[in-house]
Amino acid sequence: MKPYQQIAIDECGEPLVPIPPEHFAFEIPHPYQKLGAPYDNSKADSPYYLRQGVVDSLIAAQTHLQQNDPKWKILIFDAYRPIEVQQFMVDYTFNQIALAQGCEFPVPEDKRQVIIEHVYQFWAVPSLDRATPPPHSTGAALDITLVDENNRRLDMGSPIDEISERSYPDYFANSNHPREQQYHRHRQILKNAMINAGFQQHPNEWWHFCLGDQMWAWLTNQNNSGSQLIAQYGRY
Repeated sequence: MKPYQQIAIDECGEPLVPIPPEHFAFEIPHPYQKLGAPYDNSKADSPYYLRQGVVDSLIAAQTHLQQNDPKWKILIFDAYRPIEVQQFMVDYTFNQIALAQGCEFPVPEDKRQVIIEHVYQFWAVPSLDRATPPPHSTGAALDITLVDENNRRLDMGSPIDEISERSYPDYFANSNHPREQQYHRHRQILKNAMINAGFQQHPNEWWHFCLGDQMWAWLTNQNNSGSQLIAQYGRY
């Protein structure tokens, strides 16, 4: 169990709604659908859904971004993720790491344990327990980056979903290299827009933001001594 999963959930019942295409850029075709992830039985007809309140705050973040950088947009890489898709991506990531390490299949138990612990540093456990839902399965978490006026991604120094320390939000913060300083500036611009709209950022992933779920409540409580927030979004 991760620390944020100890946060209580008082589900508010807010619906999942589509992210309005006029405000944002999207990763199309969706990266996990390309891999064969099972969205067929999802409660939404695409991955690009969030809770209504989260969508409202995301629009506020886009507005804040364009006050300083009017030609830039938030690109939605991933949003609502059913449990079945979470399980698929955990399995896929495990297999990719095992292949890269030259493991034989089935992977021996000792190596399996090491790899799965590495996977779970970045991917949430696909838990069916309603008290410990994966963040994306609540409709309150999303993976994003920035694009310029030509719809080209800004370079953040590492790709979304990379399992390495380069994914940590402040990995390039103390670099003296001009290019790496630019990576950090881009990450900070994205973070500032999202934090200004009420989101919290995953401690290990520059691209992951949340609002109203267990991780959001836990991070908010950590940042504000004495705060006792609970989650308003559980598994959808």
